[in-house]
Parts: sequence; structure tokens; C-alpha cells
Amino acid sequence: MTAQRPPHPSRSRSWRVRVPRVRPRLPHSLRARLTTGLVVLLALGSATVGLVTVLALRSFLVSRLDQQIVAGGSRFAVSLEHEDRPDADNRGDTRGQADGTLGARLLGGRVEQAAVVRDISDVTVPLTVEDARALAAVPPDARPRTLHLAHLGTYRVAAWTGDDGDVLLSGLPLHPVEETLHRLAAVETVVFAVVLTAAGVTAAAWTRFSLRPLERLASTADEVTRLPLATGRVAMPTPLSGTRPESEVGRLTGAFNRMLGHVGDALDRRHVVEERLRTFAADAGHELRTPVATVRARAELVLRSHGDTLPDDVRHALERIDAESRRMSLLVDELLLLARLDAGRSLRRDDVDLTRVVLDTVADATARHPGHHWELDLPEEPVHVTGDDDRLHQVLTNLLANAGRHTRAGTRVSVALAADTEGVTLAVTDDGPGIPRTCCPASSTGSPGVTPRAPVRPARPGSASPSWTP
Repeated sequence: MTAQRPPHPSRSRSWRVRVPRVRPRLPHSLRARLTTGLVVLLALGSATVGLVTVLALRSFLVSRLDQQIVAGGSRFAVSLEHEDRPDADNRGDTRGQADGTLGARLLGGRVEQAAVVRDISDVTVPLTVEDARALAAVPPDARPRTLHLAHLGTYRVAAWTGDDGDVLLSGLPLHPVEETLHRLAAVETVVFAVVLTAAGVTAAAWTRFSLRPLERLASTADEVTRLPLATGRVAMPTPLSGTRPESEVGRLTGAFNRMLGHVGDALDRRHVVEERLRTFAADAGHELRTPVATVRARAELVLRSHGDTLPDDVRHALERIDAESRRMSLLVDELLLLARLDAGRSLRRDDVDLTRVVLDTVADATARHPGHHWELDLPEEPVHVTGDDDRLHQVLTNLLANAGRHTRAGTRVSVALAADTEGVTLAVTDDGPGIPRTCCPASSTGSPGVTPRAPVRPARPGSASPSWTP
């Protein structure tokens, strides 16, 4: 038996927490992006101007303060020990000194006296060890430096060498300079905020006005997409105007207008060609009807009158002429129907007895293909639908003709008509050899031997028979 070692107490399991990176979402519209970019640039410019102004003013005020310190020299510091005109209280000479002026006398690296001018008198200043050390570190070169004193704040001080081997310091507070800079920064912040707000509103309005041609382009393009371009000749929108051609928007508008013109011309030419084709098909159909009917009638007349006395080859030739003339008649009828459909002839919407249509078409198919076994599956009550009687008759005739033409004799063809709450289903099925799926993908749902010429769907779930639902 092997004992497992306990986990070391110093070992700990580390967990990694993946924090999703949040990316700023930019506005999507061009108007919003332009306005945002303009406001951001203006804000950066305002911040730069404000920062440069504050720094320049601070440098100027500090320079003036240094000049004032150098001009005053060490007079107040000297008066702390050697006053020219001693008074009753024996205080330093504060005449001509600004309020807050600092004076100090150092001897041997130690602060002997330190005072600050308050109103018209001087006040002794308590200094900490750090303050005394900082004052003692100022070199006596008469160059102002910045010091921070615990009880006085930030000062600019300069030091001179005294007559008694001492060091005399004089300084002025930076508080007035800092207060002036803070007030300037507050004023600039308010002014820049107002300017940015006004600039944002103005930029949004100006950008909206400047992009109006693009909005008209977009609305015109949407209008073109809603036009029925596939139907033939349509009324294209009027060309856009009101923009200067030398500008970017003007060039875009000009290109868009030229594109509309090209599209309109192409549609007009296509409509003319389609009209010519429809006219030719209709004229050809009407012109072919008479000679085809004449050839068919003559062939039938000769077969009926002299069919028994004609030689076999002549009778066979006449039978082929009769069969081909029948087929040509069907092609002419289909050509005329195609011409009428292309011309936009609408279908009628009448009450049609679909049961009667099934009976008539099956009777005709039985006469044309007597070698097939035709079956009917009809409901007890007549089925009525709303549609075009001629077109329904033609669709069913084509389905039955396909079933009889593409299957051999003896094939069983079933025609079923059913009505339920979902609609009416008309199905034509046969047990012929079928059509390969790779040959005719459009009839891949059909049953063997049937080539439907109308929209088909399964008669019921799970069935593969071609059906048509009016």
C-alpha cells in the first residue's frame, strides 16, 4: 500500500482572472464622427492654450517676484540686527517692505533671527529643524530660489553675505502668484467649457447642413432600390442638384446622376427590346397558326379519305406529318401564352369547379393515351377554388401529357384531389421509370415518369408525389 504525500502547505493554487478589454465605442454616423472629432480637436487646442498661458504667466509673475526680491536686497534682514534708526520696540525696518516679506540672519550655519512683515510690523516666525536646514542650505549668491516652509508655505528666497560674516536672507511668498494662476485656470476652464459647448452645437448644425447632399443621395438610392426594375421601363428619380461640381460632394453627386442616367437608358433599351420580342412572338404565333392548322387538316383529310388505299410509306409519312403538326400547334399555343404573360396579362380570379376540370382533362388524356391505366380519387362533394379556369386546365393538361408521353403503355397514372382546412391539393402520380435527380433538379421531388410544369409540393407529409396547390 502506497501512502500519498499531503500537499505542501506553502503551495497554493493560483487563479487567473481575465478582465475583458473595454474599447471605446465610436459613433457610427459620419455627422457624429465629424462633430466629435472637431470638438475633441478644439478641446485639445483649448487645453494646450490654457496650459501654455498658465505656464507663461507663472514664469512672468515669478520673474517679477524675483526682481522685487533682488531690488529689496537684504535691507529687512539687516535691520533685524543693525537697524539704522532704532525705535522704541527695537524691531526690524519694515518700511517699503511688502506684506509677507521674509527676513532671516544666519551665523555659522544657524538661524539667529527670522521674521515676517505683517501689515506694518514684523512677526517672529517659528522655524522647524527642516526649515532651518533649508534656509542654511541657500548659497549667498543673490539668486532667488524656491523653498517650502512649514508655517509660511512656499517662498522665493535669496541670500547675501553680511558685513559681520553672517548670511542675510530675504524672500517673498508665492501664494499670490499661485492664487492668480488658480483663478486664471478657473476662468479658462469656464470659458473653454462654454466655447466647446457652443462649438459642438454649431459644428453639429453646420455638419448636418453640409451633409444634406449626402442625405439626398442616400434617400434617392433607397428610392431606386424600391423601384420594380425587373418589370421593364420605370420612372427614375430626377437628377440631384444644388452642389458645386468642384467640391467632393459635387463630384459624388455628378457621378450619381450619371449612374442614374445610365441605368435609366439601359432600362429603356431593355424595355424596347422586350417589346419587340413580345411583338415578334405574338405575330409569329398568329401567323403560324393558319399554316399549321392547314397542314394538319390536309393530313387528317387524306388519312380519313384514302388511308386504306395509300402505300405504307406514304401513310406513315402522313401520320408523322399529322403528329408533328399537332406538336407544332402545341408549341404555337405555348408561344402565344408566353407572349401574353410577358405582356403582363393578369390571371382571372373566378370561381372554378376543380372537380370538373379534373374530369375533363383526364377524359382527354384517356383518349390521347388509351394504353395507360388512368385512376381518379375525387371527394364526394365538388371542390371549388378561386382562379383562372383556362390556366388551371392548361396546368393539369401539361401534367397529364407528361405522364402519358414519358411513360410506356400500361403505366398506372393516378389523379387525386383532396380538400382540407389548409387548402386544396391536386396530385398526379404514376409508377413509371422515373427521372434521375441529377438530370432535372427542379423535379427532384417528383414521382417517377412525371415532369411537372407548374409549382409542385408534396401532397402530404412523407409523400414524394408531384402535386400542385391552387
